[in-house]
Amino acid sequence: MSAPFELTGIILVALAIVIDLIVGDPRSIPHPVVLIGRFISRFEQLWNLGTAQQRRVCGFLLTLIVVGGVWSISWLLLAVLTQLHPGLALVAELWLLSTTLAIKGLGDAARAVVEPLTKGDLPAARQALGMIVGRDTHRLDEAEITRGTVETVAENTVDGITAPLFFALIGGAPLALAYKAVNTLDSMVGYKNQRYADFGFASAKLDDVANWVPARLTALCLLLAGLLLSAFTVLPLRWKGALRGTCRDAPRHPSPNAGWPEAMVARLLGVQLGGTNFYQGVVSHRATLGEPFETLRVAHIGATIRLMHGAWLLFMLLSVLVMAGLMFILRGLL
Repeated sequence: MSAPFELTGIILVALAIVIDLIVGDPRSIPHPVVLIGRFISRFEQLWNLGTAQQRRVCGFLLTLIVVGGVWSISWLLLAVLTQLHPGLALVAELWLLSTTLAIKGLGDAARAVVEPLTKGDLPAARQALGMIVGRDTHRLDEAEITRGTVETVAENTVDGITAPLFFALIGGAPLALAYKAVNTLDSMVGYKNQRYADFGFASAKLDDVANWVPARLTALCLLLAGLLLSAFTVLPLRWKGALRGTCRDAPRHPSPNAGWPEAMVARLLGVQLGGTNFYQGVVSHRATLGEPFETLRVAHIGATIRLMHGAWLLFMLLSVLVMAGLMFILRGLL
């Protein structure tokens, strides 16, 4: 089992990225997040009952059990395998780390929208978008389909890539999996509606805390990626004033974290994200992010995918440099 801030741990995370880029999440192999989701679903049905206070207490207990249990089980598994043979533990941790990442999956999901949208097949594009968003998609035009895809890629750059990397580099597979447990809890019960407002309160707050640092670091990495892409490719991005605009726009988002990558992408692309969505026919108005210098079109999805890849690469590189600096300082003090 690799220790945090060690070279072995960094190499394992890098190899996990390679595995995710090549393999992704094959359906033939059981995924830890699926198992976590089944556990949450089962206990939500059993515990989300009673008064508001009772539901809030039960939701807190579920959060504690799921997150603590995932960390403990994965740590114990790796510890046992280390005793049997260190090589077994390394292979197991490598696989577990790769399951926390969604680089290939996020890119593939976005490209699944791009392909029919490029051909003008709006029904197929709406269907593909509906696989990755919760909003109603059956009446969306090209601009709205593009907006939904861009927003999803921007937000999930944190949830599916940089935040897992952040926690993996700090605490290996157990901490990365614990983060995925937090994220899964929030995606299943962290809603502010009648059913989940109390039961999902603890899950939502913990997710806000867990993503606070990664979301803001990701916004900075997106800006740096935009600068590099503008300098070395033909991709026109509006990086001037993007940081100032993001700092102004991001706090208007309902989520304390999702607004940061979304606002930065909006500023870099010169488009406006946010606005009106429908969920099961019910209208939802969100604050707008960015300014509509350009009309949203399918090309903006491809640009967002490039920004996503640039951001996680820079995030990984800068994290390793910071960790190397910390190790050098600590060794000098000891």
